[in-house]
Amino acid sequence: MSDISRRDALKAFATVSFANFIDVGTPQLERTLRAVESLEQGQPYTPKFFSRHEWQTVRLLVDYVIPRDARSGSATEAKVPEFMDVLLADKDATEANKICMRGGLAWLDNECYERFGKTFVAATPTEQTGVLDDIAWPKKAKPEMSQGVAFFNMFRDMTASGFWSSKIGVADLQYMGNTMVPEWKGCPPDALKKLGVAASGD
Repeated sequence: MSDISRRDALKAFATVSFANFIDVGTPQLERTLRAVESLEQGQPYTPKFFSRHEWQTVRLLVDYVIPRDARSGSATEAKVPEFMDVLLADKDATEANKICMRGGLAWLDNECYERFGKTFVAATPTEQTGVLDDIAWPKKAKPEMSQGVAFFNMFRDMTASGFWSSKIGVADLQYMGNTMVPEWKGCPPDALKKLGVAASGD
């Protein structure tokens, strides 16, 4: 898949799949977004949930999901790791969700140890992408990869949700809402053409 088509697919995932992890719109999510927005640009962040090694893995992994491209910044630039950390450190974060994240990161390291004798972070980019290719496509994945597939599905959903909740992500969506329209001139002709409809008369 191209970066653009992959991003478009992830946008769709972010609107529905993240609900399996948290009730979107809850106070927990609102607190998380406010906390991430308040972080000072350029200041180092100290994780509250992730260990040092987990933090390194998460920062690497989110950029495999949403790398920087010609259109916008990467997941780390959008503070997606911080989003995940604040969300999981929140007082309302469930133990099941914490275990799912920690267990998945441990699975990833264990898989790399079995294949290459090193952690995911220590592996080469080719080795890293080889493992991810085996868990990124659920329908193509081998049965023994089921735990990795479940983890990566959850991780990808969280990455997408964090990214498109950020300033960088909103800009990537080219969202035009919440702006005043001084004069309504009707639906643009290009939009009508794309929808296959014609403007109705007054």
